[in-house]
Amino acid sequence: MKNVPVSVVVGVGESAYYERGKAPLSEFQLALTAIRAACADAGLDPREIDGFVSYLDGRNDPLRLSAALGVRSLSWTSQPWGGGGNNMAAAVQLAAAAVSAGYARHVIAFRALAQGQFGRFGQSRAAGRTGGDFAYQHLYGLLSPAQECALHTRRFMHDHGISQEALCEIALTSYANAQRNPRAIRHGQPLTREAYHASRWIVEPFHLYDCCPENDGAAAILVTTPERARALRKPGVAIVAAAQGLGPAFGVAAFQGDWFPGVFYRDVAEKLWQRAGCRPADVDVLQIYENFTGPVLMALCEMGFAAPGEVEKFVADGALAGPDARLPFNTSGGNLGEAYIHGFEMVNEAVRQVRGESTCQATRKRVERSLAVAGPGYAAGSAVLFGPL
Repeated sequence: MKNVPVSVVVGVGESAYYERGKAPLSEFQLALTAIRAACADAGLDPREIDGFVSYLDGRNDPLRLSAALGVRSLSWTSQPWGGGGNNMAAAVQLAAAAVSAGYARHVIAFRALAQGQFGRFGQSRAAGRTGGDFAYQHLYGLLSPAQECALHTRRFMHDHGISQEALCEIALTSYANAQRNPRAIRHGQPLTREAYHASRWIVEPFHLYDCCPENDGAAAILVTTPERARALRKPGVAIVAAAQGLGPAFGVAAFQGDWFPGVFYRDVAEKLWQRAGCRPADVDVLQIYENFTGPVLMALCEMGFAAPGEVEKFVADGALAGPDARLPFNTSGGNLGEAYIHGFEMVNEAVRQVRGESTCQATRKRVERSLAVAGPGYAAGSAVLFGPL
């Protein structure tokens, strides 16, 4: 029996996207810009918002947002625990939960990031004292997300005979799709295979173009019920299913597990496909968070799209690039090509694909299932599947 959606996305919005330090607005102003744009897209007065959800955001708090937007009544606020971009889809799940349970009527899920104002997001920093996993990692110079993901990726490539070309294909796909997207930071800056290989190493096996840029900007969606959506400007896009999952052990102990290397998404996949009543082969378009290219390959495997020994062939020769690809992938340019807004711009793109509004709209058939997979490589993971009502 087909699942009946009880929450839908009725508006998407974003600020302009800027290179780090070039935004003329503060991070808070960027957040307001995206939220107001999502409301305008839906045809909803921002004063009707009664809930806010974000992730790893301690600066743009709901009370301040409510005051700036003139919100009449605030009923729901939440954030997923821990991590970073891995909670991109979890934020959508929490917004859907609030609306579905009747705790709020119109919930904004968003992320704002101004690295020019508050500092480079993934940069290592000196600390007076440290604890947890960092107490083991920092002693050996393991200081940044790039280094952590590089270790996972190198081991995965070694174990399964994967070459540098597979990483290159992910970067080329995101950059190629960004050339169709006027919003994209890398629009007008195509990437060639030769330029990819000639770029400097950041931390092997990651070249410069394996790493996402640092940006200023914000993105937001507006979530409500199907009934309320009927009174708004555009048809709602169903939140078909969402999942969070811890997967196997995380941290230092994970490096000893038989499952390693991996990105903690097998558990997410099992939950998502069971709730959605479909399988990876049924997905029409796919957005996977790529702060770095390597974890994308592992996420493709753990989400069920390819076996580790076959994933290089799965992505080879531009197989995922463009609107007529076998599986259109990161169609707005993703974190690498559109902008790094901690991944939330990929949620907007997943919704646009269902609406038929993408700048790289999938052409093989109408988009019935549009999947956004949050930041692989960090636990707990999350993913969300969208579709038409």
